[in-house]
Amino acid sequence: MATLDQKSPNVLLQSLCCRITGKSEAEVAHQFQYAVRVIGNNYAPTIERDEFLVSEKIKKELLKQRREADAALFSDLHRKLQTQGVLKHRWSVLYLMLSLSEDPRKPSSRAGNYSALFPQALPRDAHSTPFYCTRPQSLALGYGDRTTGLSASVGTSGISSLGVYTLNGPTPTPQSLLAGQPPQSAAGGGQLLGSRLAWALPVSSSPSSALAPPTTRPLLGPPVPCTRVVRPRRDGDATGEVSEAALVRDILYVFQGIDGKFIKMNAQDNCYKIDSKVVLCKSLRDTSSRLAELGWLHNKVRKYTDARSLDRAFGLVGQSFCASLHQELKEYYRLLSVLHSQLQVEDDQGVNMCTESNLTLRRLLVWMYDPKVRLKTLAALVDFCQGRKGGELASAVHAYGKTGDPQMRALVQHILCLVSHPILNFLYRWIYDGELEDTYHEFFVASDPNVKTDRLWHDKYSLRKSMIPSFITMDQARKVLLIGKSINFLHQVCHDRTPPSKITPASKSADTPKDAAELLSDLEGAFQEKIDTAYFDTSKYLLDVLNHNYLLLEHLQAMRRYLLLGQGDFIRHLMDLLKPELARPATTLYQHNLTGILETAVRATNAQFDNAEILKRLDVRLLEVSPGDTGWDVFSLDYHVDGPIATVFTRECMGHYLRVFNFLWRAKRMEYTLTDIWKGQMCNAKLLKTMPELSGVLHQCHILASEMVHFIHQMQYYITFEVLECSWDELWNKVQQAQDLDHIIAAHEVFLDTIISRCLLDNNSRSLLNQLRAIFDQIIEFQSAQDSLYRSALEELSLRLKYEEKKQQREEEGQWGVTAEQEAEEKKRIQEFQETIPKMRSQLRILTHFYQSIVQQFLVLLMTSSDESLRFLSFRLDFNEHYRAREPRLRASLGATRGRRLSNI
Repeated sequence: MATLDQKSPNVLLQSLCCRITGKSEAEVAHQFQYAVRVIGNNYAPTIERDEFLVSEKIKKELLKQRREADAALFSDLHRKLQTQGVLKHRWSVLYLMLSLSEDPRKPSSRAGNYSALFPQALPRDAHSTPFYCTRPQSLALGYGDRTTGLSASVGTSGISSLGVYTLNGPTPTPQSLLAGQPPQSAAGGGQLLGSRLAWALPVSSSPSSALAPPTTRPLLGPPVPCTRVVRPRRDGDATGEVSEAALVRDILYVFQGIDGKFIKMNAQDNCYKIDSKVVLCKSLRDTSSRLAELGWLHNKVRKYTDARSLDRAFGLVGQSFCASLHQELKEYYRLLSVLHSQLQVEDDQGVNMCTESNLTLRRLLVWMYDPKVRLKTLAALVDFCQGRKGGELASAVHAYGKTGDPQMRALVQHILCLVSHPILNFLYRWIYDGELEDTYHEFFVASDPNVKTDRLWHDKYSLRKSMIPSFITMDQARKVLLIGKSINFLHQVCHDRTPPSKITPASKSADTPKDAAELLSDLEGAFQEKIDTAYFDTSKYLLDVLNHNYLLLEHLQAMRRYLLLGQGDFIRHLMDLLKPELARPATTLYQHNLTGILETAVRATNAQFDNAEILKRLDVRLLEVSPGDTGWDVFSLDYHVDGPIATVFTRECMGHYLRVFNFLWRAKRMEYTLTDIWKGQMCNAKLLKTMPELSGVLHQCHILASEMVHFIHQMQYYITFEVLECSWDELWNKVQQAQDLDHIIAAHEVFLDTIISRCLLDNNSRSLLNQLRAIFDQIIEFQSAQDSLYRSALEELSLRLKYEEKKQQREEEGQWGVTAEQEAEEKKRIQEFQETIPKMRSQLRILTHFYQSIVQQFLVLLMTSSDESLRFLSFRLDFNEHYRAREPRLRASLGATRGRRLSNI
């Protein structure tokens, strides 16, 4: 047990104190107690851990001592040490070397009597916020000694905390205000081993050594000889001039925003001013004015916090901002309390060995420099954040932290962590639970409670761009919006009851400002990873639900097959069945009859093998009837959508599908009509060979029909392959690669817009569409003209055949074939028919002329179009330059187009 006691930390520490001071255990009691307090305290490194900076300082110190070779050797050894990685705390070793190189026994203006430090204890709760990393600047203050009793009386006042710049507080404080002496070599020249510790520890605690006069001259304040032992504080002398001690007391009150006896707030100038009646030298007046600025800065910050702290509409982010300001003011007040306690000690004792031990304006000016910088930063931040709340307030704080001053940056970063904490809590609640508890509209995701469920995805949730914090990118904000929106869409529209925790595992949230600080320090790493993980998991789950439970892709393909006429056998058979019905006036149609025909067409074609869920949504729709419309003009297929798929196939999208279907249906009808025209020509060609007078008219019909067939075939090729198939292929590839529902919706909208534009259904192509419809009308008119021609020709043919048959029959009976009267009547009828042929020929000529003129105008518009595919269509429509020879504008347009193509090449 004795061996264990000899190795205990307390015994070893006491032995170390005896070894350093050269005294017995009884004589080092004070030193041992102080060492125990130092070891047990929560000291933190007082400078920034920058290995490069410390190494550079060591090299500069060697160069100052003209030891260039040692500096080069040190640089080489340090470089080798960095490459080997043997030591983990190289900075600590270098800092120890640098500290040991500073010999405290050398005559220095910084050294004083530190005997009064032993009875002091640094309070463990002196500071709170863990953000302030600067190197302490030792203030060289020389003070007269005090008696041991005086030192003991102030041992628990906490004044020693003024000399410590720790990581545990945002407000740096000046060094100890207690009297001190430079270390004395009481143990002789053999005490070199503990020179560094002896600088901080007293060599003697006896009253005689405590009363020893100072041996060094302080940096601050001129040397004042000690002419009196006792000097009570007074506000002024016999001449009426205010003493510096009275100004110090006033300044301490002004620091707190309280008017002093001589320094008061001037409301007109909005600043603290010294009473003009006070007799004061210019230097003290200027110094007091500079110090009084802290009071003005304090009032500015305090006024903002007092006004906003009680404002509930300021929101959680605003309250966090006020809390951070209160925290900074609390540290400021802690410093002021230490200064007040020191001033109170001096007033209570009324004894000073030397006037240099008092609190002076010059010392306050130095000690309050860093607090003044912090208060300036806070005041400027308050001005910059006026009228802002929520994410906008966080953006303002973040923008103010973009500075090169490490102290200011650390301060703003600490405030930003507190301010962003509520925003990150909003964010995590939204992306992991889909809940939006934003009472004061601070979050960048907004919700509209008036929007119904069917418009949830499109209209209910949106981004407040002004509330997006500047440290969150627009892409991250969009993903955050989509994550929560997807969760709510699953619950409210898809009726999926899967808990969000099973969709994406919730990671650690920002429960404390420290967690928020860790996230803010790695916005492109951990924070981005959290958002990406939640985004991919939630979006993938939503797309799986839509594809498997609601057959989204199958419905998309059904739109292509039925509304865009992709199911060819079904469309052809449907037209055959509908032809008798649609040829009637539109007012005589009944939807239930057309629905029955639709079901018949489905059962008779490959459409019967489609999913029943798709077929039951297919229906017939009759458009609004106008006077003179036939069934072809008002018939349309319809596809009913509801539930989640209505989010993709919105009313606007279905309106676009209806427009495209009507266009394609009309174009398909033209193809169907020309097929009937060709059938009529082929069937009647042999029958009418016996009527040579019709050969010219029939030839004219064949030529015009060929022109129309060529035109319709080229238009159908363009619409089917260059428009529909190409656009559908792009849509399908995008849908397969989509990462979220928004990508599918956007790709679908682009698909429809492309079809609308390239099918000449947009506003920019209105003139082309009008010409195309005029061409379609000419085809219908040509069908009517040809049908009329064939009816009259076939009627005449039947009469001639009857006449010949009757004539032959009479001859077989042995009678004259015809009488002169019958023959004259037959010739007259034939002559009347032949007289109608020129009218038919002229009618066809006029029809041909109108048709060709419309086609020529259509080609001119195509040639001047900005769409390259439309210009290529014009080349195919006039591949043999038939229309170009008739229309001069086509030649000019063709030349201009070729010129543009050459220039582009």
